[in-house]
Amino acid sequence: MHKRPTSRDVARLAGVSQSTVSFVYTGRDGVSAATRERVLQAASELNYRPNLAARAMRTQRTGRLAVVFPVRAPNPLNMLREATISAEQAGYVLDVLSLPDDRDERADRVEELVDSGQYEGFLSFTPLPNRILNLSREVGPIVLSASTFDEEMHATGIFNDAQPVVVMMERLVELGHRRFLHITGDLEFPSAVARRDAYLATVDRLGLESLGVIEGDWSSEVGIEVVSSLPEATVPFALIAPNDHTAVGAMRSATLRGWAMPGDMSITGWDDISTSAFLVPSLTSVVQDRGLVGNYSMRRLIAAVRGEEEPEAPTEIHRIVWRESIGAPSARA
Repeated sequence: MHKRPTSRDVARLAGVSQSTVSFVYTGRDGVSAATRERVLQAASELNYRPNLAARAMRTQRTGRLAVVFPVRAPNPLNMLREATISAEQAGYVLDVLSLPDDRDERADRVEELVDSGQYEGFLSFTPLPNRILNLSREVGPIVLSASTFDEEMHATGIFNDAQPVVVMMERLVELGHRRFLHITGDLEFPSAVARRDAYLATVDRLGLESLGVIEGDWSSEVGIEVVSSLPEATVPFALIAPNDHTAVGAMRSATLRGWAMPGDMSITGWDDISTSAFLVPSLTSVVQDRGLVGNYSMRRLIAAVRGEEEPEAPTEIHRIVWRESIGAPSARA
């Protein structure tokens, strides 16, 4: 039977003492970043897993962290995957726990978990009452809110950065476009409001002609309806869609009307869904790196649990993927 690797094996491979291995996994001070990385690399090569029960008895630390989020949180998988990887690399076991949608029930459940003593820290991707939040180990487990979603599960914070709208419009202007149309997402979402405001500000700053701002609901159907109802004299123009689904509907209507893309209608989307690269023309879109948010948020929690300096925040989580759906306007102007 294959022998399970021990902390002594990790120490020998990493060229450090067994106590240093213990310090790395318990978050003790005095271990350099280079040494910590060497220990974790050795542990990974040996497939070493610390004995959490023994650690808890010795140190009063469980080696367990928890991520909590409501059941209806949108698209959480990339965030959770990267948060899990960050926790495991730091030597923690991570539990992913779903919470009730009701705000009060959600708070009560988190308080129960905090009082259970099972976890050294909690990372919440939804707002929690201030009475629960805690950044000091002296008064119990660390409870950190990433504030990624609001009470209604609408994306907030860094997800609301609308700068890609500005950059895409500026590129379209460089290509020769002066006439623009914007379909919004559901304006109950802060991200939809931020993109609408960025569109209007860019129109004003660059002296562009806006054909309108039409409130939508993120669906393909609204893209179909809007483009099918436009006068023939609208072309050429550039359409700033709220997401790829709405863009796909708009592109279908343009095709049925015999409008060439990108000459008669240039169009941009958002979210870069899996089919966007395979449309004809392929759709210019925006990638939103939710995994980066999960990674950073978990590293913040681990730093707080260990009493270390907070990691540097990511400066941008959006990336524009330039494709065939934008180009110079046709000569029909």
